[in-house]
Amino acid sequence: MIGRTLLKTLKISFVCTLLAYQSEVIAQTIQPVPALSNVTNLRLDHELERIAKLAKGKVGVSAVHLETGKHISLNLKELFPMASTIKVAIAVQLFTKIEKGELSLMTMVDLQPSDLHPGSGTLDVLFNKPGVQLSVQNLLELMMVISDNSATDILLRLVGGTKAVQERVNALGIKGMSIDRTIIQLIADEEGITLPPEDQWKLGFYDKLWSNTTRESRDAAELRLQKDPRDTSSPEAMVNLLTQIYTAKALKPESRDLLLAVMERCRGGVARLKGYLPAGTVIAHKTGSLNASATDDVGIITLPDGAGHVAIAIFVAESGAELPEREQTIAHISRSIYDYFLFNSPALTTSSR
Repeated sequence: MIGRTLLKTLKISFVCTLLAYQSEVIAQTIQPVPALSNVTNLRLDHELERIAKLAKGKVGVSAVHLETGKHISLNLKELFPMASTIKVAIAVQLFTKIEKGELSLMTMVDLQPSDLHPGSGTLDVLFNKPGVQLSVQNLLELMMVISDNSATDILLRLVGGTKAVQERVNALGIKGMSIDRTIIQLIADEEGITLPPEDQWKLGFYDKLWSNTTRESRDAAELRLQKDPRDTSSPEAMVNLLTQIYTAKALKPESRDLLLAVMERCRGGVARLKGYLPAGTVIAHKTGSLNASATDDVGIITLPDGAGHVAIAIFVAESGAELPEREQTIAHISRSIYDYFLFNSPALTTSSR
């Protein structure tokens, strides 16, 4: 009996020793697995870098999930020409003055022949009729929905000019956004045109100036514009502004709701942020374009099934690609970020808006 007991004890001891040895070997050969979220982030970062190459230029991205604060970016702090996305900042200053009682959406504005600026075909017929007025609300819709440049410069004048818009941005603590020129001055600089004094701005004056330019002079002007620090923003700064709009820090909730409702009707950029998103996705956004110098789209995407909202800015600059390729770059990045936040965000039972 003693011999059998001893044999059994030896067998058990051998098995335990063998298991302990195997556990030690396994522990030494298997490395700890990184957290799933870190793996996903790294994979998404690589995907954004891969997609960005399609633009054959410089691409900037910032996206924040507004309910959780999760953030995705590419070239976060680099400066990019804002083009017409600057109109988001102008709209914030407009609503700030409305909230102070200094303006109203019902304020009527006389249209002057000198107010007709390039990029405003919708208003051409109105400037030929003396005594025509538009309300501030009309001008806001024209600026944000169809990106009308005449309406933008009229509103910019009403809100105190570029200095007032810059001061409002500064007051919000936003760094990396510069508001410097009217839209007509920006376009003139892009096309190499020297504007005469404003008292010489008559109906059709800009077209005559443009006819005196050449393809070579316009190309040279565009190259200069690509290096111009004026009217630029980092992706980080633009998303900061969008976030403060959504969270009602930049504007009161009622102003915020009016602005985002107008931005939801933006007609441009169907192939950009919206390009590959599911049909019916709600997005309040503003596009911007300056030939090859800027192809932009910024806004707030509403995710389905209570998954929250994403403030996003995608800028493409100094690109050697054709417009469809630049827009597809934005669309692919937008969809990648949409999917990431949709599948990596906790379900939300209510919307904050």
